[in-house]
Amino acid sequence: MLDTIKLQKQERDLIISKSYVERIGLKGAKKILDTSQIKVIIGPRRSGKSIFGFLLLKDCNFAYLNFDDERLIKITNFDSLLSWLVLVYPNFKYVFFDEIQNLPNWEILVNKMQRRGFNIILTGSNSKLLSGELASNLTGRYFQIEVLPLSYEEIKSFKQDYKLTEYLISGGYPEVVINNLDPKSYLKTLFEAILFKDVVKRYNLRHPQKIYELASYLMTNFASVYSFHNLSDAVGISSVATTQKYVKLLEQTFLLFSLNRFDFKLKNQFGYHKKIYAVDNGLVSSVAFQNSANLGRLLENAVFGKLLRQNLTPNKDIFYYKTKSGKEIDFVIKDGAAVKKLIQVSLELTDRKTKKREIESLNEAAAELNCQNLEIVTLNDVDQESGIKITRGLD
Repeated sequence: MLDTIKLQKQERDLIISKSYVERIGLKGAKKILDTSQIKVIIGPRRSGKSIFGFLLLKDCNFAYLNFDDERLIKITNFDSLLSWLVLVYPNFKYVFFDEIQNLPNWEILVNKMQRRGFNIILTGSNSKLLSGELASNLTGRYFQIEVLPLSYEEIKSFKQDYKLTEYLISGGYPEVVINNLDPKSYLKTLFEAILFKDVVKRYNLRHPQKIYELASYLMTNFASVYSFHNLSDAVGISSVATTQKYVKLLEQTFLLFSLNRFDFKLKNQFGYHKKIYAVDNGLVSSVAFQNSANLGRLLENAVFGKLLRQNLTPNKDIFYYKTKSGKEIDFVIKDGAAVKKLIQVSLELTDRKTKKREIESLNEAAAELNCQNLEIVTLNDVDQESGIKITRGLD
């Protein structure tokens, strides 16, 4: 075990010797680095959580353990583990535990080290394991940082000639963008690894093919409304309750996000159909069954991702909406009890009928929700409209 820790130190030293893109949120995270709270970096696999942690700790004396290594997850004696860390990392003050959810009873180790005065940084790829167990075991003692695949803004910071249409199709997974990997091959493999390692294996599911078919179906129908009954019928899952369970597991791995239809009465929201979004457009392009790229829905999915990166939470700050006459509004942004903003996404507005339709939808929703902060996101240059902000792309 000691040899494994030494090898991981060599890997750590190699990683921190390289230069990386500075991620959104890094400056803010550095401001709270020396607080007593545990710093929890969450997000999908391969989105850059580990690099974010290394950038956060680059100038510090920190110990590092990556629990994606199967040799480490067999550890049961945490006192021995601490002794080994002291041998390999003398006088360390910070400790960085990567993919902590793989270690059984990990919260015992974290509690033990925090009581001994160490400054702890964790990463994890499962929202339930982290948020649920941290909430129950570390109440008020942790700060959560969400790291998603690279945004278009982050990519443009080092690839000035990068086109938005390329981002809409290939997405922002760091390995794809930085190392120019074939997105379809890399992301399809990643998709399958997440499904079978983080879902099927972890939860010992008896029908792995069904959750694979469900995930593929949802990826294909991204930015669309769904119901659990319709999903069950489409994929051939006999139990609606099982379908609900599977969707929840997919959301916990950050592959997919469900969005509620907004209503001022919370109980009414639960009775409406939901909309599904993918964490990254590249996953959609690699996994979904498509005859051609649907740039309109891809733009909508990218706008959803941009809202997530603004620290907005689905079904707390972000919703979709249908007016009384049935017109759909892509995003309702809520702030406390009030509706703060309405956003409509349309690939192009050069057609007068399209522009008229989108404006009428926004104005109708604005009257119903008492909100005058209106925006349309599109790909083409269009003259501004009185009372409505028109934004080109993801600027």
